[in-house]
Amino acid sequence: MNLTKSTAYFRTRFVPFDEARLSIASAPVLYGLSIYTVIPVFWNDEQKRLYAFRVEDHFKRLQNSAKLMAFDDFLKGWDYEKFDTMIRDLLKRNEVQTDSLLRISVFVDGVLSGTRMQGLPHSLSAFVYPAAPLLPAKGAHLGVSSWRRTPDNAIPSRAKINGSYANAALMKHEAEQNGFDDAISLDEQGHVAESTVANIFLVRGGELLTPADSTDLLEGITRDTIFQLAEQFGIFCRQRAVDRSELYLADEILLCGSSVGITPVVKVDNRTVGSGKPGRLTRRLQTAYAKQARQQIPDQYGWLTEIA
Repeated sequence: MNLTKSTAYFRTRFVPFDEARLSIASAPVLYGLSIYTVIPVFWNDEQKRLYAFRVEDHFKRLQNSAKLMAFDDFLKGWDYEKFDTMIRDLLKRNEVQTDSLLRISVFVDGVLSGTRMQGLPHSLSAFVYPAAPLLPAKGAHLGVSSWRRTPDNAIPSRAKINGSYANAALMKHEAEQNGFDDAISLDEQGHVAESTVANIFLVRGGELLTPADSTDLLEGITRDTIFQLAEQFGIFCRQRAVDRSELYLADEILLCGSSVGITPVVKVDNRTVGSGKPGRLTRRLQTAYAKQARQQIPDQYGWLTEIA
């Protein structure tokens, strides 16, 4: 797919991608006053069918982000039926036949409006682009960042706010400067939070661990997917505070998110994780996720939206 020749949704209609533009004086450009979600889309080559993953859950999270940011105009103007119809139409118009990502943003549609959010229109944009690996599929090498994760009482961690990703960008830049693929963030108490764009899980002593919701993290949809898959496997998953030193003692570490799928971590701060190769549980979760997302096995959770 050629992104510049694709179709996007902008404000109230479908337009050529290059026509979906914002003013340099707009609130999203000047202040980052926008929220977003990324929906993974999977192509089943044997069936010749396209599936969007957990669309309703992504819409609910977008609604929650809008509630936290007081984007009332969006909440009044968009319900799930309208959202679902827009997504289906956008994917059909672009004739998507490959694994892709669908990025939907809601933004304060004002020019030179300062940092105000209420009393202004909130518009929606959406575009689709081919999924490309953000991290090495065979295993990522991460570094613990010197930058702390933005605390929830400064910028809500449960909302995907575009402006807040300056925090992630600082971490990513530092990690790459130090020879790592990505960063692990700590919260203000020094506990492990997440990666720059993904949640994190550890395996210790056969137990699956992940930082608790209170650890300044995004309550990820792929994270929730892992909870449900682990339960299906009969594997207990504990949510609790995770110390930095536990990263160095873990048998396995994995990242998960709409943009990274399930990615194994093989090194942290130049320390080898487990055997230095993707672990057994990580591989099992990767396989189950891939099969569920492409409906290679029955969709027992109702996660998939087939794009006819």
